[in-house]
Amino acid sequence: MAAYVIFVRSNTRDASGLEKYAALARQAPTEKIELVASTKGGGKFQVLEGPDTDAVVILRFPEMSDALEWYNSDAYQKALPHRLASADFRSFLIEGPG
Repeated sequence: MAAYVIFVRSNTRDASGLEKYAALARQAPTEKIELVASTKGGGKFQVLEGPDTDAVVILRFPEMSDALEWYNSDAYQKALPHRLASADFRSFLIEGPG
């Protein structure tokens, strides 16, 4: 069953830190990632419930184990502190059809 990683960003504090995160995160293994949706590049979104949100990204992986392998990779873990220091995030991993 496919797995989805969903990042919801709010309260951005450091845009340059997010750029550093993005550059480092691209070094993590990407052969099993499919970008499903992203507000980067102008994708529209609307918060229906909950706190204000700056951005949303949805990634699809073939299986949950692939998503965890990517998230726990040395390259992604190197990028992660830059994301966490630069904004507030809620992140989810969920199985679904795919």
